[in-house]
Amino acid sequence: MPINAPWNYPTLMCTPPGGGGGVFPTEILLPLEAEAYAVTQECEIWRVTVKHPDEAVYAGPGPVVLVESPTPF
Repeated sequence: MPINAPWNYPTLMCTPPGGGGGVFPTEILLPLEAEAYAVTQECEIWRVTVKHPDEAVYAGPGPVVLVESPTPF
C-alpha cells in the first residue's frame, strides 16, 4: 500500500564547532524551508532570522550556512 504523504526535507543550520574543541560544524534542525530564513553578518556576529515575522533564530560566530537536508525525516 503506497503512502501518499509529501516528504519533509528539513533545513539544517550549520554553525562553527562549539567551544569544546570540536572539529565538525554543529547542525541544528530548523522547522521551515531554507527560503524562509535570512542570514546576515554584522562584523563578527552572524544572524539567522525568520523572514516573516522578523524573529531571531541564531546570533553568534560564523560562518553560518543553511542547507536542505539530503534525507527526509
